[in-house]
Amino acid sequence: MQSFSDVWEKAMTLIEPQVTSVSFNSWIKLLNPVKMENNVAFFYVRTLFQKGTIENNFSEIIEKALTDTMGFPVRASIITEDEAPPRIIEQAKPREKQFNEVMQQDQDYLSSPMSKLTFENFVVGAENKFAHAASVSVANNPGTGFNPLFIYGRSGLGKTHLMCAIANELRRNDPDINILYIKCEDFINDLVESLQKGKMAQFRKKYRFVDAFLVDDIQFIAGKEQTQEEFFHTFEALHEASKQIILTSDRPPKDILPLTDRLRTRFEMGVMADIQPPQFETRCAIIKNKADSLGLELSDNVVEFIAKKLHTNVRELEGAINKIKAYNMLYNEKPSLVTAQNAVASVISESRPTSVTVDMIIDNVCRYYYLSADDIRGKSHKATIVRARHICMYIARQMTALSLKEIGENFSSKDHTTVLHAIKNIEADIEKDPKLKQDISEQMENIKKSF
Repeated sequence: MQSFSDVWEKAMTLIEPQVTSVSFNSWIKLLNPVKMENNVAFFYVRTLFQKGTIENNFSEIIEKALTDTMGFPVRASIITEDEAPPRIIEQAKPREKQFNEVMQQDQDYLSSPMSKLTFENFVVGAENKFAHAASVSVANNPGTGFNPLFIYGRSGLGKTHLMCAIANELRRNDPDINILYIKCEDFINDLVESLQKGKMAQFRKKYRFVDAFLVDDIQFIAGKEQTQEEFFHTFEALHEASKQIILTSDRPPKDILPLTDRLRTRFEMGVMADIQPPQFETRCAIIKNKADSLGLELSDNVVEFIAKKLHTNVRELEGAINKIKAYNMLYNEKPSLVTAQNAVASVISESRPTSVTVDMIIDNVCRYYYLSADDIRGKSHKATIVRARHICMYIARQMTALSLKEIGENFSSKDHTTVLHAIKNIEADIEKDPKLKQDISEQMENIKKSF
């Protein structure tokens, strides 16, 4: 008499042609056959998330394959660790090993400061209300309607905080969930290394066998064709398996250039939520919240002073409070308006000079091509000036967080379509003209050295 494991092996040969290879490897192979009893086939999986996904998407196919194999109607029942005997759990461990390979990185995340970023310590204001609400929804209902969740906004406004808050809430709801958080730059480096060492199978297993995939600063994927190709297939595999995808960027998908159309449409297919710079009232709330967390008592005039002086991003606000805390600890200084003034001055001197501006870009490009700023900003149609103007727009897109519209406002109010056309022209020319590519690279290096 053949064992239930033998029956399941035969049934899987019927299932495999009916589903994609991703679905088969990600979900069907997860099922560990336990027993057949009263025309009911029992399978073991480790988490409730895995159980729910398989039941919702593959029950009918599984039951039909078992029925065809056995010759009588069979119903499938999936059980988790709480319901399975210890013997079955031990048998399942080898099959789970591939999924547990992502856990070390998950543990690295949990032991990092990011694990302290929660919904409870995120200050909600009019500027981030929708992004916050969407994030809470995703944390409570992963892999459903808001997939992917695409959060965008300038640096330092709380995108990473919301992403980490989702991760922390997901883990609170399901301690066994596999969460993979990675910065886009690290994803790119991992891909390059895997290609060089011939380890693409391990790479794909690492990124496609997770329950939630969180990628910070996805805008860095722009212009990297092979990375975009691999990311597309990773995205498809996860989305098809109803696994939650969360992306952050400093700009919306339409402004990530160059980006393939199929990736852009995938990024836009879920929910996009933008975060704007905090208004005065929100800044005051952020300052008070940070001060409370550090055990600082700030007077209203100190809070208002900081909120009026620092309005670019949340990191600057928190940096000022950290400075005040340091003064308090090192010099036993009570928080005062003078202390706040020193802290704000310190934060501004540390952060502001590193910001590349369009003025800096125009100044450097003008010196490079012996033109004037009026030429670049004006409406001249002279070929050399138009070319330099387009280069300025291209560099501004690469080195600042400005939107296409904001870039255009620096060039005789050019609309975003004109800026987009200019950038695409330069991108196309760079591919054909190594000298131009070298020139632009040199100019960007000059800009970096100018501050």
